[in-house]
Amino acid sequence: MAHSKKGKPFSVRFRLPADRYVEAEARRTRRSKSDLVEALAEEAILTRRFAGLAFRGEDWNRRPWVIGSGLDVWELIDILRSYEGDVERLLADNDLERRHVQLALAYYDEHPEEIDDAIAENRRPIEELQELYPFVEFTGNRA
Repeated sequence: MAHSKKGKPFSVRFRLPADRYVEAEARRTRRSKSDLVEALAEEAILTRRFAGLAFRGEDWNRRPWVIGSGLDVWELIDILRSYEGDVERLLADNDLERRHVQLALAYYDEHPEEIDDAIAENRRPIEELQELYPFVEFTGNRA
């Protein structure tokens, strides 16, 4: 999620169970309570704006995925590109629904840099990965 300028400060007081959760989660993730609450709020807002999306992954690598498809948004966009944008052919060849594709496209329209970065990361050359991770053995073909 992209970060921009900060808004006006305001204070909030949580009920005790929520406050305990925020405190524990901030400690676990080594983040300030403010940073944690901001991240949680951003995810909650996005899941409401893009109903059918959820987020998964570690705190440092949260990424949107399309519920019911099993695919992260970046994966679905990458697959669609391999079909040269032909949604009908994509739907005919895969176990996806039109709403999955529409949702991924809607998210991509508002967050193209985030999705393009994830696609680029996935397409890093094997040689570059072997240089970074010489202890990892790569097997099979990488398309």
